[in-house]
Amino acid sequence: MGQQALCYDGTWKGLLSLIFDVYAYKYSISAIVTENNAIQSLLFTSALIHVVTEDIKSARVTKGIITSVGKKGYLELYHVFLSEKEGRELLILRTVQYYLGVKEQASKNYAHADVLEVKKIVKSVSRERHRMKAFIRFQLLKDGVYFAIAEPDFNVLPLISKHFKDRYADQKWIIYDVKRKYGLFYDGGEVQEIEFGTENRLDQKSISLAGHESEILYSTLWNQYFKSVNIRERKNLKLHIQHVPKRYWKYLNEKIEMGG
Repeated sequence: MGQQALCYDGTWKGLLSLIFDVYAYKYSISAIVTENNAIQSLLFTSALIHVVTEDIKSARVTKGIITSVGKKGYLELYHVFLSEKEGRELLILRTVQYYLGVKEQASKNYAHADVLEVKKIVKSVSRERHRMKAFIRFQLLKDGVYFAIAEPDFNVLPLISKHFKDRYADQKWIIYDVKRKYGLFYDGGEVQEIEFGTENRLDQKSISLAGHESEILYSTLWNQYFKSVNIRERKNLKLHIQHVPKRYWKYLNEKIEMGG
């Protein structure tokens, strides 16, 4: 049997189900594509095998990875998946095959090229996760829901969900990723993923216009306070940008020119 190109639904469980099938059917993989880009992929391969996502399959692969390299090793692979980097599926597959084949201290072998690449990606994704925790700014809307817009480099919303649920357990809130067009909604009990229709305009200005009167007043006062304590003579823009990269400024209240 030659090499196969596999197609999955683009979810984490879908990829784990794919890995299960690789072992079950002894596939030799040439490519892994998602259903969204399968049409383009057909230009390069005549045979595309579609993988069905199944909880039983994904659970067995999850158990196998955790048994081999622990929960930390498993979560590192999940970070790689959320990185959205091109070729991440093949990297994860190769790494899982290595982990399950070696079993002892495999996830700590930095001399292995795939393991090293995993560690590098995890570091980048973890950095973005920490920044989102620090730079998310909620605004109180007229319906009583706190709303925040985010545009992270990686798909880190699943990694910050618990942090904000624990921190704002007594408030209803939404964190919306405008880049990936989905968000997290906490209703006071559980967090669930949501999507808005394409007719809804979502940007910082439109959210500010929908703000509660008390929130608008607070935002104005906070913006004025930030300007008053920002001593121009002591300003170190280079250091400031290192801690607060410019790409986050448009979502930070203290960086928004009020009334503009």
